[in-house]
This record gives sequence, structure tokens and C-alpha cells, in this order.
Amino acid sequence: MTCLNRYAVWNNKGGVGKSTITFHLATRYAEENPDKRVLVVDLCPQSNSSMMLLGGGVQGEGHVLDFCSQGTPRTVVGYLSEVLAGGMGAPLPDYRDYMVNVSDYNENLDENLYLMCGDGNLEPMAPAISGAASAPKLTLTGMDPWEWVHLVFKKLIENVTDGDEEWMVFIDTNPSFSIFTELAISAANRLITPVNADDSSRVAANAMFILLHGQYPPHPIYGSWTFANRAHERNMEVPKIHVIVGNRLTQYVGAASAFEALSDATATALYTAYQHHPQYFTAREDEVESVGDFKEKYSVPLRDFNTAGVVSAHLGMKVSSLRQGYYPMYGHDIKVNRDRIDECVEALDEVVQSIS
Repeated sequence: MTCLNRYAVWNNKGGVGKSTITFHLATRYAEENPDKRVLVVDLCPQSNSSMMLLGGGVQGEGHVLDFCSQGTPRTVVGYLSEVLAGGMGAPLPDYRDYMVNVSDYNENLDENLYLMCGDGNLEPMAPAISGAASAPKLTLTGMDPWEWVHLVFKKLIENVTDGDEEWMVFIDTNPSFSIFTELAISAANRLITPVNADDSSRVAANAMFILLHGQYPPHPIYGSWTFANRAHERNMEVPKIHVIVGNRLTQYVGAASAFEALSDATATALYTAYQHHPQYFTAREDEVESVGDFKEKYSVPLRDFNTAGVVSAHLGMKVSSLRQGYYPMYGHDIKVNRDRIDECVEALDEVVQSIS
């Protein structure tokens, strides 16, 4: 298997730019690594990263709706439905029936970029997914329904990447820790964690560790039912935080502080978690001895993900393809300056370098 890494872009907080970051990291990585293949698995029911990848705006939304409305949806829901209908032990569906080459639908993006499209029906499907996962194990030695369901997309990725090509995988997620978010987390080995430079991200960071690894002591009533406990019982891989991406920074702290990726409170919360549980993070070559060290080694600022980043995502274009000028967006002509384009590319490259 030649999968370089499986990154879930996740934080237990809405509005931190997960889908936009997924779009930009996947497109920039594909552009900078034409010898590798890139797969985006969109497990957020809003399907925003899919819409961006498939052309942005009305065009991207139209392609997503078309995939979702096919007899067998060419989406994560179509694939998951076929897996669940087949039952445990049945051969997995052919992923090629569900995965698309993005450039077939969006000529602005590179030919080495692939997508398992998102689908709004993930939310109404959630009870069926949970029901399949909670089914009783029929024999002591038989397959475990909870583990089987949670590893559906990890197995998908293993099948996709089982060849000579090198693959990089990005998984877009929903902030709430629903059953389909659990499937996304279970498919990843690393986390890209977007945060805003505000103290509300500190609260989300603490909640994130409880969701992934449990709380101590565990809750006496529902502690045994949590994802963290069940994954631990089965020795399942729980992804490690690899990089923390500070996003939309100037919105909160002003341009003069835009190079800070984390607020002091969020950085302290994450560093405290690192001190007590360094195994929750991917290792670094040098020892981390302070909050400053932690910020330097684990966080990367996107500074202000300025107008250039927003416009390019809306149009389904790589940031590097933008030229200075005016672009139509939501009925307005938005001006993009050359300096802002260059800053956006530079910021993206810093994040891409940190995950390569």
C-alpha cells in the first residue's frame, strides 16, 4: 500500500474553515506534486469541499446534486449504503463506481486529484449507520459490527491506494461528533486541526481530546458507550494531531498579530495536553520544552486567508491560477490584488510543507 498519509481536517468547532482548508490543501498539494495522486473524501453533509472541487458556485453545486440524485448515488452515501446492504463479510463495492477524477468536471484543477463526493443524505442516514454499528456480535470469534462500520472508509482508502502510485488523502469532516464524523476520524491516521485565534477554540480543543481519547475518570453512566472507549477496547488507531492551522486570524486579532496561529489560551490548552499526553501528537525531532516551542513546531498560520483564498474557492480555482483583477462573486465584482494572491500561495505552501 502506498498511502503517504490519511489526514482528517477536523476540530469540534464550526466556522473554522475546514472545508475551505481541505479544498486549498488538496488542490495545492496536487499542483505541487504531479507525480502523486490526491484523494478527497468528503464526509461533511454540507458537501462544501465537493462543491468547490467540482467547479465552485452554481456549477459545483449542480454536479453535487447530480451525483446525489443518481439511482445509486455516486457519493459517500451511495458507497456506504451498498456496503451496509451487503452486510459484514461481503465483498466491498468497486470504489471506481463512486470516485471521480475532479478534472473531468472542473478543468481548472489538476488531473491527479480525485474525489469521493459528499452527500447531504449523510444526516438522515445517520440512524441506519448507528443501527448497523450497534448490532449484536453474533459469535465470540465473528466480525464486530461496530468496528466493521467504523472502518468502512479506512478500508476504502486501503483499496484505492493499493497499487504502485503514491497517494495523499484528505478527509473533510463535520464539526459535531456524529456517527459519520466517527467514520471520518476512524479513516485517518493524522489530524489537521484548524482553529481561530480566539479563546473559544480553547474550549473546543479540550472537548476534542475528550471525544478522541476519553475523560478520566470516565463518566459512570455513559463512559463505556463513547467512541473513545469503544475504539480503545478494539485497539483501533486514533489519529494524532499533526498540525494546528490558524485560520481567519486578522478577523480576530488585527493585522499586526496575523502571524500568530494560536491565541495564548488555546496554545496553553494544547500544550498542556501535549505535556500530559504527547502520544496524542505526532512526534517531532526536537524536544518541545515550552508553549513557544509548541507553537513553533505544531502550529502554522494561514495569516488572513484573504480575499484571494475566498474567491478562488468560490470559483473552484487554484489560488496560483488567479490573476489580479475583478471576479464575479455573489452578484458582485470582487477585486483581487496580486500581493494578496502571493501571500495566500505562500501561506498555503507553508502548510503543505508541514504535511509532506
